[in-house]
Order: sequence, then structure tokens, then C-alpha cells
Amino acid sequence: MKPYLPSLLLGLLIVYLGVQALTGERGLLSGAEREALLMRREAQLARLTEQRRDLEVRVRYLRTDNLSRDLLEERARAVIGFSDPRDYVVRLSPAPSTQAAARLS
Repeated sequence: MKPYLPSLLLGLLIVYLGVQALTGERGLLSGAEREALLMRREAQLARLTEQRRDLEVRVRYLRTDNLSRDLLEERARAVIGFSDPRDYVVRLSPAPSTQAAARLS
């Protein structure tokens, strides 16, 4: 039995590595999952890049050398919560999903 023990262990190791090569995290059969994850991450990257561009534009307009009075007034009103007496204020009820999320948290 002793001469067969190293061969048996080597055979089990080869079988284990073969199974891992097929079904493991980076195996041959998990390529579709990796592609789907890559597509989701690329879409997320595109959204975040667009948000960053928008924020960079807004920040550029809030700098002292290139100040946009409209944007400054909009931000001040949003932070303070006041409106001009000449403005028309339309109050909307929150969307149903927002109400449900508020109840959950």
C-alpha cells in the first residue's frame, strides 16, 4: 500500500486543482459572472464620472473668480430653506418610494 499512497495523493491533488480550474472564483465556468460584474461596474463608473463632471462645473461656478450669482442664490436658498417673496413655491408630496424608505430607516 505504501507505494500507492504518493500516487493517490498526487491524483487527488490533480482532481482538486482541475475542479477549481473549472468552477472556482476565477474558473473557466464563471466567466459570464465576471462579464456581468464588469458591465455593472462600467455603468457605475460612467454614472460616477458624470456626477463628478456636474459637481466640478458647479464648484467652478462657485469660485470667487468665476462666481455665478444664480447658482449661489440657489444653493443659499436650498441650505437656508427660504424663498424670495416674489417666487412661486409649489410644494410636492414625496414620492411613495421615498415615504417607504423613510419609514424603514
